[in-house]
Amino acid sequence: MPQISERSHNMPESPIRKLAPLAQQARDRGIKIYHLNIGQPDLPTPKEAIEAIRHLDRRVLEYSPSQGFRSYREKLVDFYAKYNIHVEADDIIITSGGSEAVLFAFMSTLNPGDEILITEPFYANYLAFAISCGAVIRTISTTIDEGFCLPKVEKFEEMISERTRAIMICNPNNPTGYLYTRREMNQIRDLVKSHDLYLISDEVYRDFIYTSSPYISAFHLEGISQNVILIDSVSKRYSECGLRVGALVTKNESVRRSVMKFCQARLSPPLIGQLAGEASLSAGDDYMQDVYEEYLQRRKFLIDRINRIPGVYTPIPMGAFYTVAQLPVDDSEKFCAWCLTDFNYEGETVMLAPASGFYMTPGMGRDQVRIAYVLNCEDLARAIHVLERALEAYPGRTI
Repeated sequence: MPQISERSHNMPESPIRKLAPLAQQARDRGIKIYHLNIGQPDLPTPKEAIEAIRHLDRRVLEYSPSQGFRSYREKLVDFYAKYNIHVEADDIIITSGGSEAVLFAFMSTLNPGDEILITEPFYANYLAFAISCGAVIRTISTTIDEGFCLPKVEKFEEMISERTRAIMICNPNNPTGYLYTRREMNQIRDLVKSHDLYLISDEVYRDFIYTSSPYISAFHLEGISQNVILIDSVSKRYSECGLRVGALVTKNESVRRSVMKFCQARLSPPLIGQLAGEASLSAGDDYMQDVYEEYLQRRKFLIDRINRIPGVYTPIPMGAFYTVAQLPVDDSEKFCAWCLTDFNYEGETVMLAPASGFYMTPGMGRDQVRIAYVLNCEDLARAIHVLERALEAYPGRTI
């Protein structure tokens, strides 16, 4: 029988989605599941996007330009300017979700064997994209005890080798909700500058920052404009995960030319997704303010309640809509599976993402989970209550 590729053997399963079959089996048994495992917002998509799709006036659903519609990119220029990110339409390439933007950034800047430095825990699909292009992720560990703050710059220096080509950050961070400070961003800038590295910055959660500290984009850092590749998406900002529309933004013309080769090979980004994404930019400030205030309320509710559960601890996330929590369990992956296979409380259970899947260092995150607070406060309250009952009943409880 023909063999599958070594690359596919090395490709990790998604820590977020691999428990999905167990969840389906639980639903088939009539169990209600509170989904805290995946960053799928439940808030309404802007009505402008829905109307753009509903009133689509086209005879043909044609290919769009490989770099995306110019009208959309020009409106994104104005959108980014609100965040003091000053780019031109030609600096923006529309992609099939933020995921494709990350993949094309890797494919365009990294050769097989080249290394990317990233703090762990990190969004697990970055590893999948690195494996897809033959690159190697090397990690610098952060800890829950220190709130997942950036390690000392010396830790990065120790990891930089002749194969290091890029540093990647997610700011605000998925899965921890951490927001990098100006001092930390300046440390990253100095590393990028002194070693002439790319800085690939995933900033899809910039609209969800819950502190008075300023949002520092990679584009705000002086002296490295040619090194920066920004990743963006409409998925979280507008509750449009299914549109599959993202963007890669860079002032580096060589990188853009390289990315365009991959864009041309996949022909074009989603037509209808771009039309809806462009329409979403017309949503008023009230839309984003309502969304922001809802997540702010959910965050406060979740953190207050979950830290009251005996043996459970999570730091306060400063951005995005995730937090990593430490649980009194022997193995969070076993616990998350057990919640779906062996446990229910009054016909209900919870689905969480084991945090070990967001780490590369063996053993790290073994007693941690990522929680996405994408449910309304009423459902969050019930989910936390069910989680507390599950922790009381779990055979592998450690306290």
